Formats: sequence, structure tokens, C-alpha cells
Amino acid sequence: MKSPNSQKVPVMSLRQRLEQNKIVIAPGVTDALTAAIASAAGFEALYLTGAGIAYTKLGRPDIGLVSVSEVADTLSLIRERVPTALIVDADTGFGNALNVERTVRLFERAGANALQLEDQTFPKRCGHLADKSLIGSTEMVGKIKAAVDSRHSAETLIIARTDAVAVEGFDAAIERALRYRDAGADVLFVEAPKSEAELARLSAALGGTLPLLANMVEGGQTPILPAAKLEAMGFSLVIFPGAIVRALARTAQDFYQTLHRDGTTDAMRDRMFDFDGLNEMLGTKAILARGKHYETGGE
Repeated sequence: MKSPNSQKVPVMSLRQRLEQNKIVIAPGVTDALTAAIASAAGFEALYLTGAGIAYTKLGRPDIGLVSVSEVADTLSLIRERVPTALIVDADTGFGNALNVERTVRLFERAGANALQLEDQTFPKRCGHLADKSLIGSTEMVGKIKAAVDSRHSAETLIIARTDAVAVEGFDAAIERALRYRDAGADVLFVEAPKSEAELARLSAALGGTLPLLANMVEGGQTPILPAAKLEAMGFSLVIFPGAIVRALARTAQDFYQTLHRDGTTDAMRDRMFDFDGLNEMLGTKAILARGKHYETGGE
């Protein structure tokens, strides 16, 4: 008897998928519930956002407060729920190259298909906040090599992110990305370009050898472009990391204010699942049926 959590396992690895011409859209997820909903919507990959974990688990901003174990625990619960490819925000690797080695092994065992590492100092902050600082490019090269050397499977992708645009300038960001490519990164991610023209320049300078990732942050430094346009520009992967939290937070704010004002949820009912609807989405009936099946000997 199949588990109600059973879904179609991807027929190709994320590495193989990124070799195709069509861009991969990876929405941000923060827990098993958002991951299950996103997977059911048909996405081929999901992005476990460190910022989203900070927002939802800690109620705090993305300023490096989330620990490696909190990400690993969240990742493990999501992997238990969905088979969809998971791209995991590994921040700075949570320390130096030795910490990177442990982070890669831990996240890979927990179910990551790709790990994103960035060249900020530790503790880091959101790539669209001001006053970031960077480690030297040579140190980051070493961290990328440590990540590549410590992964168990060559199908586990290492995404190298540089935040240099805001700190050292656009040309320096390109130089760093090229060094990270040569160090063995599988995907390149230049954070927070400030215009569509800069996105195009990134593709012209870095495209053609490795897949390029674009990050869409509502209200951030980079203009929001549709996936089709980014694909035409040469990007292979686009993430919308914090969008789900911004959507949920706005809805939750409206919900709690309405409930406090009215003393009832009636005004929000058209924006909610009812009890049965939520249980249907979660597969409650099938789970209980499976339990009953095994109670009677599993025949």
C-alpha cells in the first residue's frame, strides 16, 4: 500500500535538468507544508530559504541568526514529505572551509540536491540589505573546493554566490564568479544586480559554460522579471526565495487584525481552507486508511 506522501520521483537529476534550454523556476519554501503545496503545484525544484527559516521559525530578519542544525532539521522534514529536487541555502557554510565540509555532508544526507554557498563574512545578512562584507576571493575558492571534495555524489550541485556587486562593484563580482567557476562550482549566482542591463551583462560575461541563477526579491535591489524573459537572457534557474513568506505574512496580518476586530473569522472565510478542505489537501483520509490497513495485518 503506497504512502499518501508518495509522489512521482523526478526522472532526471537537477544537474541534467539544468542542461536543458528551459529555465527552472524554484519557489522558496520554509517547511514541509509549503514544500508539499509547492510540489503539488508542479514545480520541478524547490528552494529552502535561510531567510524564510529566520522569518518563520525565529520571527527575525535574515542576519545570520539561523544555525546549521536548524536548516538541517527543516530540510530533513521537507525531504520526508516531498521527492522534489531541493536547493538549500547554506549561507556561508556556517564558518570556514572545515565547517563547509560538515555542512555539505549534513545537508546532502538530509536530502539536498544542491547547496548554495556565498562569500559574505560570518554572520551574513540578506543579500538585499545594506552594509554587507565579504571574505577574500581566495578563501571563498577554498570553501568551494572543500564543498566539491566533500560531497558524496557528483549529482549534488554546488552553487557559488557572490555578493560583491554591492561591496566591490559589478566588475569585481564578475571576476569573483569566474574564480568560483574555476574552483569547481556547478552553478553561478551573482547577487543583487541593480538593473535589467546588469542582468544582461552577467549573462554575457558568465553564460555559456555554467548555469546561471537569478534571484527575484520583491522590493529588493534587482528588478523582478518573468522567468521567460530571464530564460531568453541566458539564465537557467530562477528562485523566488522569500515570496511565500511575504504572501503568508500579509495574509496572517489581515487575518489576526480581522479576528481581533470582529471576534469571528467570517470575513476571512473565502481566503481560508475549511477543516475538511485542509485535511483533503494533507491526505488525512489516505493516511488513516493506511493505518487501518496495517492494523489488520497489512494484507
